Amino acid sequence: MLSIAILSVSFNSVHAARVSNEQVISQTEQFNARTQLINTINRADVKQKLLALGVEPEHVANRINQMTTNEIAQLNQQIETLPAGGDLLGVLLVIFIVFVITDVIGATDIFPFIKSIN
Repeated sequence: MLSIAILSVSFNSVHAARVSNEQVISQTEQFNARTQLINTINRADVKQKLLALGVEPEHVANRINQMTTNEIAQLNQQIETLPAGGDLLGVLLVIFIVFVITDVIGATDIFPFIKSIN
């Protein structure tokens, strides 16, 4: 048994690849952008507004985890351009519109009153 285990381990090879600094920085920036957006959604005032719009914060967090890097960057940029302590409703409307669009194309199923085009 031991010799079979040793032989099977020797046949499984591991391939290492170089990882450039740009790749590490890019992955870190993507993670930070996604985390920043999720932290915004987890604020009490944002959760309250989302619930008022009929959106569960958990659905928002799941959708954020499915968003592409470009979508995350665009949403974070829109949040950063808002006045300080200002238009939270604008952010929520952007998120709401993203959810409506993803429901229409069938990527999510958050709102039962929206029928998918698929």
